[in-house]
Amino acid sequence: MLDTKQFISAMKQIAEEKGIPEDKVLETIQMAIAAAYKKDYGEKGQDIRAKLDSETGNVEITQVKIVVQGIDEEGNITGPVDFLQAQDESSEGDIKVKFNPEKHIILKEVQERKKKIGVGEELIIELESKTDFGRIAAQTAKQVVIQRLREIERDVIFTEFKDREGEIVSGIVQRVEGRMIYVDLGRTNAILPPPEQIEREIYRIGQRLRFYIVRVEETNRGPAIIVSRSHPKLLERLFASEVPEIESGSVEIKAIAREAGARSKIAVISNEEGVDPIGSLVGQRGVRVQTVINELGGEKIDIIEWSENPKEFIGHALSPAKIFDVKILDEKEQHALVEVAEDQFSLAIGKRGQNVRLAAKLTGWRIDVRGPEGKISTEESINDDGAKEN
Repeated sequence: MLDTKQFISAMKQIAEEKGIPEDKVLETIQMAIAAAYKKDYGEKGQDIRAKLDSETGNVEITQVKIVVQGIDEEGNITGPVDFLQAQDESSEGDIKVKFNPEKHIILKEVQERKKKIGVGEELIIELESKTDFGRIAAQTAKQVVIQRLREIERDVIFTEFKDREGEIVSGIVQRVEGRMIYVDLGRTNAILPPPEQIEREIYRIGQRLRFYIVRVEETNRGPAIIVSRSHPKLLERLFASEVPEIESGSVEIKAIAREAGARSKIAVISNEEGVDPIGSLVGQRGVRVQTVINELGGEKIDIIEWSENPKEFIGHALSPAKIFDVKILDEKEQHALVEVAEDQFSLAIGKRGQNVRLAAKLTGWRIDVRGPEGKISTEESINDDGAKEN
């Protein structure tokens, strides 16, 4: 036997725990009751629907039939059938649908009872309301609810996280399978694939980290949430969460170049007079930038001031090296030559060409660095076997 009020109460509690909207809960319960009614009192092929008053528990049961033009000698529906689910197709490609008295009703027959109705419309037939379902029918209702709530939950999770693409989220490393990392986000799990991991970062089960939501995909097994620890936007979002000036718009991040786990460069500009963009990101005694560095496992971060002037921007981008001069070789091809003093040459190039490579990625310019003993190009530093290119 199925107690409707208890059934409603139980379903509402489950839905509340899973964050499912109340209207979806009511729709699910009505589908379950209709399925149970059909199991005990209906016939195969019938379209049974239930309308439930969630306050009183009263249920109205109806059967729905589609109005058709007529039937031919072979029992196929005549007239328009576009609005029906086609079951059979002839060799010529003409759609033929068998007449089913449980699903369809002929127009002439309907007009004897109800004149204002046309082909393709639904005829609603009221049935005797019953809720004293047997064990098998109640089990059927339960299965309908479980399946439907699972589908709704997947839709809710997909919509929620799809809207959060491009944001950061906190999660706990749940399990490690080979090179794939699975992250618990609370209501669902996310995937941290190898390309989105920080090189040499060790992921321990139970470790809480922050991730960047790269994309959310719909699959047969539910929503697949792909997160990243190596994406440049993670750096941007982490600073945005630590620096109120970014949130207010007085400081803006213009460009980011990142070799995840090793070093990053971030270019900022002030949109408000009197606001120091670099100081805003560094914070008092370096607390803001240090929080981000700690989150990224000690990744070094160079904060520089962005400039519309290419020569200035390139000079800033090669920080912490001190630049003697920047020459624009080809403005159209964005190729520049930077001259540095002898004691600044190795600093400008960086370990395995990392500094000049990041500066090139940050500015979008090909940068050659010339010191007293020659020069090294951006291409040479990018192609260095010991360097990683993201």
